[in-house]
Amino acid sequence: MTTTAPIPAPAPAPTTNGRVVALAHYASRALLERALTRHGATFQQNVTLQVLVTAGKSMGHDDLVDGVTDSLKVDASVVRDVIEELTATKLLEQDPADASRIRLTDAGRKLHATTSAEAAQIAARLYAGIPAEDLATAGRVLTLVTERANTELAKA
Repeated sequence: MTTTAPIPAPAPAPTTNGRVVALAHYASRALLERALTRHGATFQQNVTLQVLVTAGKSMGHDDLVDGVTDSLKVDASVVRDVIEELTATKLLEQDPADASRIRLTDAGRKLHATTSAEAAQIAARLYAGIPAEDLATAGRVLTLVTERANTELAKA
């Protein structure tokens, strides 16, 4: 006589909390960092390039530091070091029209375009098959959590 082990009940879906969000962030960030590493870039450098691209043609140095600091929640000295790295590797330069501003070089724009395309491919794979309404709900919830955390950080 053969007996079969009972089939265990599926584990309940986890509630969204800091740990679940962090695990998703770090897993997807690890994939992005692999792609960035292939191009000789770091996550912090990538965020710095993205802040500049979002801003437009150029930014004041302090505005760039503030934008990256706000995104990464790191000390401004870390961001200044990243800007120096990007300038030394000719991915950023002073804006010839206004030396107080920083802009991407052609190489910086090319790197950003390449890594953004790879990031989009990673995101497409990770989010494939998730219903749009679930993604919209997650987006609203995470945006609210981010706003609340930023408010608390501003008070500290």
